[in-house]
Formats: sequence, C-alpha cells, structure tokens
Amino acid sequence: MSAAGREMGLSPAVVSKRISQLEERLGARLFQRTTRHLTLTEAGAGYFKRVVDILSLYAEAEDFICRRNTKPLGVLKLSVPTAFSRLHVAPHIGAFLARYPEIELDVQVSDGFDDVIREGFDLAIRVGEVDDGSLVSRRLAPDTRVMCAAPAYLLRHGVPASLNELESHNCLMVGAGEAWKLQGPAGEVQLRPNGSVRSDSGEFVRELVLSGYAIGLLSTWDVGPALTDGRLRVVLPDYRGSASAGIHAVYPSREFVPAKVDVLISFLADLYGPVPYWEKDLDIDRKRTARPVPRRVAKGAAAVAAPR
Repeated sequence: MSAAGREMGLSPAVVSKRISQLEERLGARLFQRTTRHLTLTEAGAGYFKRVVDILSLYAEAEDFICRRNTKPLGVLKLSVPTAFSRLHVAPHIGAFLARYPEIELDVQVSDGFDDVIREGFDLAIRVGEVDDGSLVSRRLAPDTRVMCAAPAYLLRHGVPASLNELESHNCLMVGAGEAWKLQGPAGEVQLRPNGSVRSDSGEFVRELVLSGYAIGLLSTWDVGPALTDGRLRVVLPDYRGSASAGIHAVYPSREFVPAKVDVLISFLADLYGPVPYWEKDLDIDRKRTARPVPRRVAKGAAAVAAPR
C-alpha cells in the first residue's frame, strides 16, 4: 500500500480506502489482510491479471494510433480519376512505395466523384474545380485546359476565328456541366458548347477529338504529346479553361492527418509543382496553334486556303 501510494502520490490510507471501495463495488474480497501480511485472494489474482491485460491492450492501441499518425505506414485508400491515374499517378507509385515501404495502397479508379467520407477514403485526387466545403483540399498543380481539334476536323470545317464562330462547330463536353468556363483577354467568360456527344469520360471525349470528330476543351496533362507532335492543334489560343481548375488532393479533415496521407500529398506536390513536367516543353502559345487563314481569290472562283 505504501509503495503504491508513493508511486501515485497518495497516502497509504487513501490507497487502502480505494481498494475497500473497489471490493465493495465488485462484491468480492481482493486481499487477505493481517497485521503483518497483505496477500491477494484467488479472485484478486484473477482480477489483477485481467486488468493488467486490459491496460496492456490499451497501451498497444494508443501506440498503434500514434505510430500511424507520426510514421508513414498502413493501408492508404486512394481515389483517382481514370486517365490522370494512368498517365501521372501509376508511373510514379513504384518510387513512392520504395521511399515508404511500410505503406500499402488500395487504389480505386473512377471518373465519378466518390464520397470520400462515406466510402472511407483517406485521400482523393480531383481534377477540375473543388467546391465541397466539407472536405479539405490542397492544390497540387494547375489544370491548364485548351480548346483543340485534329487537323482533319479543321480542314473539313475551318478554323474558328472567334468564340461566336464556335456556335457552328461540334464542341464536346465532359461531364454534366452546361458551359465551358474560359479565361480570355477580357476576363472570364462562359460558352455553352453545341455538341452532339456528352460523356462523363474524359478519355472517351479525347479519342473523339483525336479522331477528327469535334473540338474539345482538354487538359494539357492529357493531350500534351498530341499537341507536340501535331495530332492536335490549339484553337483560339487566347482562351484557356478557368484558372480556378487544378489538380487537387482532397481529404476528410485538416486535424490529425495520418503520416501516410501527408507523405503522399507532399510526394505528388513535389512531383508536379506550379509548372508541372507535362507543360515544361509545351509552348501552346506558339507551337501547333491553328489560326484562321484568309480567303484568297483564284481566277474568278473563291477558295479557302487549307489550315496549316
């Protein structure tokens, strides 16, 4: 009693009283007391063993939580969009896991916006604008979007010289939005595209644009190589998609962010950056830009020069 009291900062009398109260509550004698000895009863020994086991499990549980909040380990459930994950997440996962070998990834690929909280995701990558106030988001990189078309489409239908001329073109929309949000010389404008196809798949729309079927508002991370090698040309280069669009990491709460989530966000932010690698060698202002060609008269007959 005296040793326990010294360890807990209590007098032996207080410790003895608390033991008596515990025995009264349990309805069992825990100690046999004599003037010279204090020994555990059979019930007391059994109770002691079980309480020690419980306290050990409690300490283990606290250590489990603390290690996962301070050390990158455990299963990380991640939601990523289809095309972006294929092009700019999956190729770098090996390097990430080599750096953090105690992390396991459970990756769900979807072009829909999964419910991060209800479906138990630790982290989601979102492309575009994030307007869910119930979640925390961190911008990893810009999402530069340009209007573009294949040379074959422009040869058949001509190169639009203004936003108004787009009304006579087949312009495709990704998702359920009703307007293209554009940033131009006069600020932000909205254009309602007149398209014959709408899809929730950016990859589907990109393939239609590459095939020469239509004009699309597409991300440079998706069509950069096609712009570089000439399979696509930028239309109306003075206009871009809204500057508020970006590549975002989205997660449930700003407090007590697990280390496994924090290190993946930092890894992707460092990998992409304010000028992501897919734009460093891409000059969309000067190269592969489709520009209107003036009409020329050919001996009595009007002819339109083919786009360059």
